[in-house]
Amino acid sequence: MKQVVQNYKSGELALLDVPVPGCKPDGVLVRTAYSLISTGTELMKVSEAGMSMLGKARSRPDQVAKVMQSVATNGVPATYRKVMGKLDSYTPLGYSLCGVVERVGTGIDDVKAGDLVACAGNEHALHAELNWVPKNLYTPVPDGLAPRHAAFGTVGSIALQGVRRGESQLGDVALVIGLGLIGQLVVQLLAASGVTVVGADPDPARCELAARLGAAACGDPASAAVEAAVAELTGGHGVDQVYLAAGGGSNQPVELAARLSRDRGRVVDIGKCRLDLPWNAYYMKELDVRFSRSYGPGRYDPAYELEGRDYPIGYVRWTERRNLACFLGLLAAGRVDVEPLISHIADFDDAVETYQRLKDGDLKAVAVLFRYPEQQEETRAPAVTVPEVRRGGGASGPARPAGAPVRLAFIGAGNYATSMLLPHLARRDGVELSSVVTTTALSAVNARRKFGFAEATTDLDAVLGDPAVDAVFVVTRHSSHAELTRRALLAGKTVFVEKPLALTGDELAGVLAAVEESGNDRIQVGFNRRFAPLLVEADKRFGARTGPASLRYLINAGRLDRGSWYLRQDTEGTRFEGEGGHFIDTASRLLGADPVSVYAVATPGNDDLQIVLGYPDGSTATISYVTTGSSGFPKETLDLIADGKVLRLDDFVRASVHGPAKWSSPRLSRARDKGQRAELDAFLGAVRTGGPMPVPLESLVATTAATLAVRTGLAGGAPVTLAGPR
Repeated sequence: MKQVVQNYKSGELALLDVPVPGCKPDGVLVRTAYSLISTGTELMKVSEAGMSMLGKARSRPDQVAKVMQSVATNGVPATYRKVMGKLDSYTPLGYSLCGVVERVGTGIDDVKAGDLVACAGNEHALHAELNWVPKNLYTPVPDGLAPRHAAFGTVGSIALQGVRRGESQLGDVALVIGLGLIGQLVVQLLAASGVTVVGADPDPARCELAARLGAAACGDPASAAVEAAVAELTGGHGVDQVYLAAGGGSNQPVELAARLSRDRGRVVDIGKCRLDLPWNAYYMKELDVRFSRSYGPGRYDPAYELEGRDYPIGYVRWTERRNLACFLGLLAAGRVDVEPLISHIADFDDAVETYQRLKDGDLKAVAVLFRYPEQQEETRAPAVTVPEVRRGGGASGPARPAGAPVRLAFIGAGNYATSMLLPHLARRDGVELSSVVTTTALSAVNARRKFGFAEATTDLDAVLGDPAVDAVFVVTRHSSHAELTRRALLAGKTVFVEKPLALTGDELAGVLAAVEESGNDRIQVGFNRRFAPLLVEADKRFGARTGPASLRYLINAGRLDRGSWYLRQDTEGTRFEGEGGHFIDTASRLLGADPVSVYAVATPGNDDLQIVLGYPDGSTATISYVTTGSSGFPKETLDLIADGKVLRLDDFVRASVHGPAKWSSPRLSRARDKGQRAELDAFLGAVRTGGPMPVPLESLVATTAATLAVRTGLAGGAPVTLAGPR
């Protein structure tokens, strides 16, 4: 299928052939009929992509702050790879469309194949021939409403949410500043609510259009006409609400809002304009400044948007989805008219040219639609849940023929895979990147373009059934690791799965059952720290020990951004369950054994954890996993103490050994190397030769069981004894 994309680094716009997205549960696969270009938001993104790197940084200071934090935590090289990987990727465009349901995922019962729906979301309602849309981001289109009009659903919801935030009442007078697409819709919604509307925009054509659509008066904000109209309509008191629907870097809109508002009026920001509030003007009138967040309640909440958890109507009357349905209802009833807003309808094949004309100013438009071909060749999108894959080979892997490349497939191509794993594998002698499979088409295409995969697909079953694939990398969200590993083992593949191997005891048991059924135990979990060159060298310098050891490991994990998928504990496990295996495995590597007991305590809310691991020889490892520390302090510090010696590791940058024979790593700062390359070297060596896996399965299971035992220990308040190797 075809999709419009942009490279944020180069500014390139393209219409690419990409795989059809999978039809996942709790959503629908929609074939697009019309999609709407947001001439404000999308053109701003297109313009930013054409800026220099300095210009991009100036336009997004929030992202610059995140980059600096990443440098402090992960070092310059890793941060550079991550940032450049994101910039030099194709990103999607679009967020408002109407189309026909082609396939229905499990859990969906409100629509069926063939139904017409309006869809929202900058990850789901894209300028693409097919989109997978989760339940709360689509709604059925009322009978009789034209598809091209229903394609306005998302931007209509944005305008509607802005009007709701203003809490207008019958008889109010409102000022709408900025008469672009959103502003024109706000004018109509207010007028339909019995509000007298004054519009302000420097474009005479937009003022004329707003007047035809219900505004009582319109004019250039720099002229006296707007102020005169407000004075006449309000008896000199000022407007009840001001709706800021303008963009750009001028502070004129907020200054005009203060001048023309009544005492204790409301100012609602819907667009993205400069907001340097003149303090005295806003203070003297005690103005109520409000923000309107996108389509309404539910926006940016993964539980609502991705997991389909609706808010009870008794507590949240108007959600994203209910706003979308309400706006379509207003269109169907004729209370709002979007036909006059349509400046141009372009064939989807002309998408790149259309964007360029808009950017260059050759096409003056309020709203532009893409029209998609009505007749399409049949394309079946693969479902994510498929019948069980065939069982595969034995416990010892076959050696590769001399000179034959190791063929790898990746399931998932997120940030970690593209910044920490694939750069070490791309264009590597003796390695062939065969397939990359993702649930979203564009991420697979980006990985193919950047790293040289032979194929990008959304068909997982085909990849697992491909006899040419030697090994599969599972680098998806945590909740899918165990099931994908199980399926890959049954398919006879050698598996590299990023941590964690499993989130529950049942998931771990399922992986082991697959090992038993298939006879295939060739698994490596991405516990890369044990392979870190500095840790390996420090351990060698520390030497053998004769008595028990004490190990202290501080992980200054820091806070996560709100909305991070790591915080979805009900589906992705706790944060420690997701990454704690790293630290337990590192401790076990240094102590030369697997833990036999776990004791855990936590601060209220489980923000900070103290975990004591017991080992067979009496050694202990105390892991302090804290989120409340300073970001200026190193992320990981470790001390190993035994036999009159101390090993010190500072964030995988410096190390030292104190004792009869002292040793320190070079003082010159080096790149932080946490062992990913060495880990991949060991894994590929095992695949190529058919030799033993780098870490025994018993150790991987013990580390996973110890990680999961932390939750059990916290709940019971007592040490947990771990069962022996299976």
